[in-house]
Amino acid sequence: MDTLKINKEFLESLLSQAKDNPRLRQNYDLRTCEEDKSQRMLNALMPGTKVAIHRHPNSSESVVCLCGRMDVVVYDEVVTYVQDGEDKKRKVSYNETERISLAPVEGKFGCSIPKGAWHTVEVFEPSVIFEAKDRAYGEDGSEMVL
Repeated sequence: MDTLKINKEFLESLLSQAKDNPRLRQNYDLRTCEEDKSQRMLNALMPGTKVAIHRHPNSSESVVCLCGRMDVVVYDEVVTYVQDGEDKKRKVSYNETERISLAPVEGKFGCSIPKGAWHTVEVFEPSVIFEAKDRAYGEDGSEMVL
């Protein structure tokens, strides 16, 4: 087994793949066996990529920015009830509560998003992040805003 070297050339290749991907992002799974149920990956993100507001109810998430510039945006869920005739309808909205700038050239390297916090990213420059959670997306109770 060859040792993976995460260097400038590797990140440039991953960013090139992200640029060519219609979603404007490209993941690289760092797990080495199927028994590993965590999430450890590199995620190359281009400006304009749309990451839905989502949360992981059963895991915090660590994010470390290797290159580029982006914000992690955290939200509160606001539930209100609106009278509609004789019925009350539940209305859910999301209020931005925190914006965490990630930019390694400015000494802003990463953050830990608390378990259950609604969040997304806004990408300003081609960026690569390392993401880690206790379980892979979808296996951790993840929910997203549609």
